[in-house]
Amino acid sequence: MTDDAIQWVRRRFRGNKVWLATDERGRPLEKKGKQLIKYQVDQPYEYWVHARNVRPLSETTSPAKKKAPRRARKAPRHRPPEPAFPGSRDLNDGAIHVFTDGASSGNPGPAGIGVVLRHRDRVREISAYIGKTTNNVAELEAIRRALQAIRRRDLPVRLYTDSSYALGLLSQGWKARKNVELVEEIRELAETFRDLKFIKVKGHAGLADNERADELATSAISDRA
Repeated sequence: MTDDAIQWVRRRFRGNKVWLATDERGRPLEKKGKQLIKYQVDQPYEYWVHARNVRPLSETTSPAKKKAPRRARKAPRHRPPEPAFPGSRDLNDGAIHVFTDGASSGNPGPAGIGVVLRHRDRVREISAYIGKTTNNVAELEAIRRALQAIRRRDLPVRLYTDSSYALGLLSQGWKARKNVELVEEIRELAETFRDLKFIKVKGHAGLADNERADELATSAISDRA
């Protein structure tokens, strides 16, 4: 279905008013039990969320809130971030090595993402403009796009980022107070990997693939201008 054929209607998602994508007959677009929503109708990025959590506006409280208090989230299967970047020889260890970066010209402002995926001698790059948003959202969106791009989730994956914000939310147990749905989607994606580690690297420290991810993110903004 083309974007022009999509109709956006008001719904409630976990207590928040959102826009739900529907077809010409008013039926929600659905994929694997999830429906497509936006928080602002003119925002460039969208989220697939569980259909059971999307309710009519007349319902002020979602069914999830009527249930017993939710148990604490189990610790993710991926391990805490490693403190140091591995030597170049380790990039050929059979794991998929992923470098991500997000950038925004202003905060918020025009934003882009950059991703470098490396598996042995194969390299794939992603560069995309994501509209006007904050740097933190751009960092998270780069990670989301990177994880979505990986098909072999049975292989070890090492994801490198220089964002302390992203690392805190995804591997150090920080509670998301903003960008909640984006963080939740990334956490759910992470659970689909057999062996995923988030690793902190220092930005602009001469790491070739990390520098390249930064170039991809910034060029996505400049190419859009």
